[in-house]
Amino acid sequence: MDQTTQRVVLPALFQERLRMVSEIVEKGQSSESNKQILRSTLKDMNPVVQEIKQYNEHLNPPREEIKTLVDEKDAKEELVCKCLSKNFCLDKCLSWFLCRSGHKRDGSFAGGDNQALVPKDIEEKLHKVREILELLSKENFEQKLCGIGGPIKLPFGVPENPDFTVGLDVPLGELKMEVLRDGGSVIMLTGLGGMGKTTLATVLCWDEQVKSKFGGNILFVTVSKTPKLKIIVERLFEHCGYQVPDFLSDEDAVNQLGLLLRQIGRSSMLLVLDDVWPGSEALVEKFKVQIPDYKILVISRVAFLRFDMQCILKPLGHDDAVTLFRHYMLLEESGSSIPDEVIQKVVRICRGLPLAIKVIGRSLRNQRSELWLKMVEELSQGRSILDSNVELLTCLRKILDVLEDNLVIRGCFMDLGLFPEDQRIPVTALIDMWAELYGLDNDGIEAMTIINKLHSMNLANVLIARKNANNTDNYYYNNHFIVLHDLLRELAIYKCSEEPMEQRKRLIIEINQRGEKTEFLSWCGKQKPRQVTAHTSSISTDKNCPSDWPQMQVAHVEVLILNLQTKQYSFPDFLEDMNKLKVLIVTNYSYYPSEINNFELFCSSSNLRRIRLERISVPSFVAMKNLKKLSLYFCNMKQAFENFLHFDIQSTGQKSHC
Repeated sequence: MDQTTQRVVLPALFQERLRMVSEIVEKGQSSESNKQILRSTLKDMNPVVQEIKQYNEHLNPPREEIKTLVDEKDAKEELVCKCLSKNFCLDKCLSWFLCRSGHKRDGSFAGGDNQALVPKDIEEKLHKVREILELLSKENFEQKLCGIGGPIKLPFGVPENPDFTVGLDVPLGELKMEVLRDGGSVIMLTGLGGMGKTTLATVLCWDEQVKSKFGGNILFVTVSKTPKLKIIVERLFEHCGYQVPDFLSDEDAVNQLGLLLRQIGRSSMLLVLDDVWPGSEALVEKFKVQIPDYKILVISRVAFLRFDMQCILKPLGHDDAVTLFRHYMLLEESGSSIPDEVIQKVVRICRGLPLAIKVIGRSLRNQRSELWLKMVEELSQGRSILDSNVELLTCLRKILDVLEDNLVIRGCFMDLGLFPEDQRIPVTALIDMWAELYGLDNDGIEAMTIINKLHSMNLANVLIARKNANNTDNYYYNNHFIVLHDLLRELAIYKCSEEPMEQRKRLIIEINQRGEKTEFLSWCGKQKPRQVTAHTSSISTDKNCPSDWPQMQVAHVEVLILNLQTKQYSFPDFLEDMNKLKVLIVTNYSYYPSEINNFELFCSSSNLRRIRLERISVPSFVAMKNLKKLSLYFCNMKQAFENFLHFDIQSTGQKSHC
């Protein structure tokens, strides 16, 4: 149909506004005073007409009736008196405009109404004309949605349905329950990177009950680290079958998106936002629109606490992990001769992380049994799985990308690698460390804020041992602990070890019952002088601890962590030279207390301010003039307390079950 003769159906509100304008002209013919007012009014309408013209240029296609109105107004402006007396120009254009819009006039004027037209009335009518301009732009867009666009036929952007999954039944059931519930909501799906969040969301979108409810109104969008809002909205317009607008700004894209979602949201709609990064909460808010049954599923490694519904995806149980591993290994098809005992050991190394299971499973596929046995032997000797699998290391590295913009939080995460595997990390120990290393407050409020951020990023789990503890325990966080996934701990250690030994910020020394010759001891035998610049160091040892440590220069160490599993222990002599030592944390992880006899080594440590001992027996203690905090947990200090009264502890001393 020719655009110049196409009938335009305008909304009732728009027709009502035009009727009011027409009445102004009709009243103007009944009084000479009104004619003067209308003459002035017509001149005042110049800016309005120009604004109408500008709006019309942006409409697609431009409206012919608006063009006619502007052209006739320009041509007849000098005949304004004639226009008012004979209703020649403006009334003609308005009559034609109303006819185009479907509004019928009977041709009669309100001649019996001799009430003079008040200028204030005209000002109000002109204000309403401006409202018409906004309606024109919006109505043109809505007509596009109704007339040009077609219904969504298929879900948008949903990945292919995976051919095999395991261990997702419970979280899938939780998500389905919320998604199928009536009403609008925002659902948060979070978990460690590589845990299978996108896979779970994909299975949800392909679920028959979910498809039955939402039909083609399932939109799956990958947001990524640097989201391009206009590009995302353009893709949605294109998929929905509508002409993609030329967005002037992100705000304009959000406004147009709202109209689009309201149009397709007349029926139930599910929007999945995948790979949402920290700091993108505001972006999610832009997709929230008040429509009846609209669900938004946000997938992120970071839990956004502003969204009430939280679904946390956890590691696979061992049986499910073995099943998934066999799938990637194709063991059922190939009839592998690998002993089940070896398979079980390899799977345990993956710690239930689907990403690790997939990478390692594929790397061992069709490999000879000798390679399997060699791998198991190396790992049993303490070698990290990251040392032997570059692909897994590359994948896990990406998990830490969320920390690259915050060096303090990144440093705090790296510090978690200083503690032993499969052990709870006391929050009180971290508070002492970070107060001295990073200048955080002594009460632990700032440290707990960082810990909660790591928890929300799924890089650490917060465990409260006794939720009903007394107020004093809660204030000092005595019952708060950190639990770290083993692969994350290995990743932190690996990152700490990337630099040469003498340049590392964190020095990690492990000597265990396997009798392995650690990298550190090997380095000590080659380098002279043996000098390290690390500010933090941890020593993990058992009864195999050497009695004759190599002499080292460790003058820069400010925090020393000793992780013991032995009944007797003596501090290495080189610790006496730790002149900058501020924090000493000694923890015995065996059942019986570990006795330490040479605390006098630290008597000259003028900077030592905090000591934390757990499951330690100390026959004798020495006075330390600058000691501010002494924390004792399950310690035997009977003999040491005889001299305790002579200590000058400037701040608070803590003891628990001593």
